Amino acid sequence: MTPSDDAPSSPPAARRLRTLLPDLAPWRTSPDFRRLWVAGIVTNFGSFLTFVALPVQMKELTGSAVAVGAIGAAELVPLIVFGLYGGALADALDKRKLILCTEAGQGLLSAGLLLNALLPHPVVWPLYAVAALSAALVAIQRPALDALVPRIVAHEHLPAAAALNSLRWTVGGVAGPAVAGLVVAYAGLGWAYAADLVTFAISVALALGLAASPAAHEAAKPSLRSIAEGARYAWSRKELLGTYTIDLAAMFLAFPLAVLPFLADDLDAEWSLGLMYASVPAGSLLVSLTSGWTSRIHRHGRMVVLAAACWGLAMVAAGAAHNVWLVLGFLTLAGGFDMISGIFRAAMWNQTIPDELRGRLAGIELLSYSVGPQLGQVRAGTMAAWTTVRTSIWSGGVLCVAAVGALALCLPKLMTYDVRTNEHAARLRQTREAAAPAGRAS
Repeated sequence: MTPSDDAPSSPPAARRLRTLLPDLAPWRTSPDFRRLWVAGIVTNFGSFLTFVALPVQMKELTGSAVAVGAIGAAELVPLIVFGLYGGALADALDKRKLILCTEAGQGLLSAGLLLNALLPHPVVWPLYAVAALSAALVAIQRPALDALVPRIVAHEHLPAAAALNSLRWTVGGVAGPAVAGLVVAYAGLGWAYAADLVTFAISVALALGLAASPAAHEAAKPSLRSIAEGARYAWSRKELLGTYTIDLAAMFLAFPLAVLPFLADDLDAEWSLGLMYASVPAGSLLVSLTSGWTSRIHRHGRMVVLAAACWGLAMVAAGAAHNVWLVLGFLTLAGGFDMISGIFRAAMWNQTIPDELRGRLAGIELLSYSVGPQLGQVRAGTMAAWTTVRTSIWSGGVLCVAAVGALALCLPKLMTYDVRTNEHAARLRQTREAAAPAGRAS
């Protein structure tokens, strides 16, 4: 039977829809990726409960905005130090064991917060201690997670895996804070910490099913020398260097979260603050949900540059707009461009970095996308104090566009990168194809 003549456009429409939906190939072909993805979304959701509860408790105990802000300072140094060392550990140790140990450690920290919250008079110092230790564990774990993905996902499916992992993070970024606010407000801090503890228990149980992922035979032992080796490799790969520096520049110069409360006041729309915080992850979520097209793009470097420049332009518009709905729209647009940049940066990393260096390079990547936003909040707040809130936002966007353009000119290899012809991508693809018959994940 032939298709009905009265609906000739249905199959093409269905095909167009499928090209927009996320590519689920990594889900279908890799049980370990499925397990890791589910464990990650459970953990991410729980972590947002503590992300909201911790500053709320600090505010209740001290009444000091400085004390609340100091939580970020307590996290920064462990993030930098252990990010680099965690990358070396990821190359030298079994990645599965490293993920399990750090996940269990995070659960113990949540248990500590719960016990402290249940005391008749909770103490302040454990909040700082847990914030610092949690940042250290995240910095150790994240390179292992990033280095594991190329081992359990086929080379051609790595862009799709990056998009799916981004979807995992953005779902948590949108839903987690909203649920956390309700839990903290109506159930209490103890329930938030208890729920986070439960999520870590679930994620550990899921991670137990992962296959072992031992170090490569040629892996270097963790040391300052091995960390320096990874840094030298990153410096020699100018297209990789471009992904790090462009993201650092975009986040440092145009990350406005610290001044959003003041922007809401300036717009006489205090009610919009929650929507402002949700707008950037909401834009990222929209891109993740329609990320099927990213698997058909080959010039990843150009997309990183274009997306970072558009992030800056969206911030220029958000700072210049006087209508709150326009501001929300531009913040959402910015979040979408940030996600596009993240997807293609991850694809370049996973498809070109050798397995024996993947952990150390993931440590450098961690610094590039985590330190920038923290320093960016300092820049935004300082410039707002010197000038105005609006000037802080739109001028940061202008500086972002200028910096991205300058970096693109200085690093032409980023602009000419093509995964089909890049020598590093071709070498890694051949290595994985040769290793697949021997039983390695592909």
